[in-house]
Amino acid sequence: MVAEKPKILLIEGKRAEYPSFFSGLVKKGFSVESVPNGSTALSRLQDCHPDLVLIDAASMRTSGKRICQSIQNSIPHIPIVVVIDETSINTDSLQAHVILKQPFTLQKLLNRIRPLLPSDDKKLLRVGPLVMDLEQRWVRYGERQERLTPRLVTLLKILMHHQGEVIDRKDLFRQVWETNYTGDTRTLDVHISWLRQAIEHDAGKPRFIKTVRGVGYRLDIDAEDTQPLPRKRSKHA
Repeated sequence: MVAEKPKILLIEGKRAEYPSFFSGLVKKGFSVESVPNGSTALSRLQDCHPDLVLIDAASMRTSGKRICQSIQNSIPHIPIVVVIDETSINTDSLQAHVILKQPFTLQKLLNRIRPLLPSDDKKLLRVGPLVMDLEQRWVRYGERQERLTPRLVTLLKILMHHQGEVIDRKDLFRQVWETNYTGDTRTLDVHISWLRQAIEHDAGKPRFIKTVRGVGYRLDIDAEDTQPLPRKRSKHA
C-alpha cells in the first residue's frame, strides 16, 4: 500500500524576485495545489483537504494577516506557514505556526513544515502546537525550538500523553525518576520550572504547564492557540 502524500495548499502570486515553491515541493514528494489568492484558497479548502497551508505573502505584496484570519475562521486548527518579504517589520499580528522571511533555502522551508505535517514517525510526539522529537530531544512551538535533557523529555512526554489531566506530584515523580521513594519531590518542581523556561513565553505566568495546588501539574493546550513565541535560549536545554 502506497502512503498518501502530504497535501499542501500553496497560495502565491507572480513574482520576479524569487522562484515559485511549487516545483520544489512537488519534487520533494508533496501533493501541492497552487492558488493565486486568499479567496480562491477559501473556496478550495473543503474540497482540497490540505494538511498545511503555505501563504507566500511576499509574492502577493501583502502581510498575509487577512488571509491567515480567513483560513483560521474556516479551519481553526490547520497549520499555516507564512512567507514574508525581507523588508517586513511587524509580524506580531500574524497568527501562523511558522513565519519565514525571504530569502531562505528550500531546505529551510522543508525543515520548518515537516514537523507540522501528519507523520507515522514514532519519534515525533505532537499535542496541539507542541512538537517533540524523542530521539533528538528537542521541543518546538511555532518559531521556537529548544533542546531538552533526557529527564525533561521524559517529564514532558508524560504530560503530553496526559494532556488536560491533573497528574499527582508523587505519581509524576515516580514515573520520571522510576522510584517508589517520594519523600522529597522538590526536584520535580525544579524540573517543571526548567521545562517552563523551555516552552513558556513567561515562565512566571505559564499558560501550558499549570500548577494545581495541593495536587500536581496539568498540561493545558488550547488547540486554537497558534501564535508563535519568540526565540530564546534556554539555560537548561
